[in-house]
Amino acid sequence: MQLVDQFLRKINYLRVSITDRCDLRCIYCMKEKMNFLPKNEVLSLEEIERLCNNFIELGVEKIRLTGGEPLVRKDILHLIENLNKKKSFTNLKEITLTTNGSLLKKFAKDLKNNGVNRINISLDTIIKEKYKEITRFGNLDNVFEGIEEAIKNKIKVKINTVVFKNFNEDQITNLINWANKKLLDLTFIEVMPMSDTDMPRHMQFVSLDKIFKELNNIYNFDKSDYQTSGPSNYYTSEKLNIKIGFITPLSNNFCSTCNRVRVSSTGKLYMCLGQNEFVDFREILRNDRSDDYIKEKIRFALSVKPKRHDFII
Repeated sequence: MQLVDQFLRKINYLRVSITDRCDLRCIYCMKEKMNFLPKNEVLSLEEIERLCNNFIELGVEKIRLTGGEPLVRKDILHLIENLNKKKSFTNLKEITLTTNGSLLKKFAKDLKNNGVNRINISLDTIIKEKYKEITRFGNLDNVFEGIEEAIKNKIKVKINTVVFKNFNEDQITNLINWANKKLLDLTFIEVMPMSDTDMPRHMQFVSLDKIFKELNNIYNFDKSDYQTSGPSNYYTSEKLNIKIGFITPLSNNFCSTCNRVRVSSTGKLYMCLGQNEFVDFREILRNDRSDDYIKEKIRFALSVKPKRHDFII
């Protein structure tokens, strides 16, 4: 079975936020004093698994677990274990994770044992003082140790770096050189105007078009055919042993090939990262609706999935 939206784009990638909580307070992501959701407003792991099952039955092949920070969610390994079992008899091919890496040292071995072969780590600087500044109280050594543990357990690590004004623009080549030594692919991402923070978005935004031109003068990039299920455009260089990716939702709209939807920790299915329309699956799940009804609502959501996002800085 194949899940398609109204523009005949194949939807085979589901991003699921399993918690709104995080052990860091990155300044572009959260306010310093966060009011997290009451537990009963967040989907239980059983509800998340049931929703994932219905997406898998409709053709989803890849599930990415996100947060907040997914590794702070109690019993996350139980969810991953159950999803992993489905790879042997369903459409599901891959379970991945986006993490800040602070807890990875503890979880890497178990993640690998439960079928997680690839993860993204959000890391915006490799300077300890700057890391503490951007995360407000994070310890960069924890991340470095987590990366080493993941590599040791043969988990492929990709680094995601958000570039923003007056913070890490001058560190880009240092990050590339560090990632190249570690043989870790690296993707740069533009600030996206999504959640409330203590700083206005237009004060943070840097166009990656400008960054790309500067880097291209150094590395003489070649466009790569390499693709994941995400929106990144990848480049290679004779000077590097890794791929460099760019995600540019504002500078260059990438919606024509969109293959994904996302579910929030409260069960809201958002058809587009840059739109506010959603279908509330928490109420559907808790009103004991049938799986057929859930699938009907998933199909409806995709029938109104917009052609493109409308991020504005």
